[in-house]
Amino acid sequence: MKEQVEVRTLKEGKYVLIDEEPCVIKSISHAKTGKHGSAKARIDAIGIFDGTKRSIVQPVTDKTYVPIVERKNGQVLAVKGDVCQIMDMADYSTLELKIPEDLKDKVEAGKDISYLISMGKMKIDMRI
Repeated sequence: MKEQVEVRTLKEGKYVLIDEEPCVIKSISHAKTGKHGSAKARIDAIGIFDGTKRSIVQPVTDKTYVPIVERKNGQVLAVKGDVCQIMDMADYSTLELKIPEDLKDKVEAGKDISYLISMGKMKIDMRI
């Protein structure tokens, strides 16, 4: 799911949708109003799920889409290879997620972890 907001309301650390991929904003720079148009904003962001660097340049009065990112908590039920089975703590549903390389030694059965859901994708996200 996504919602539409004006470019001028975006802030660093928040999310934006670039090329239909949810991204976290790393920097925003504004250019002044010029002789031939409105003020522009350059947004540099990194994809949440793929880690790719992306940037867009748009007038600050234009509207852009912001993804709705949910952070949920779950308990690891089992770990098998590079996949773990997680039970959601709110509705007790189970799901399987791939374990990122940098978190392989931290994900263990019985531990509580957090994960992100946005635009139909899921990812384990443990604050280190």
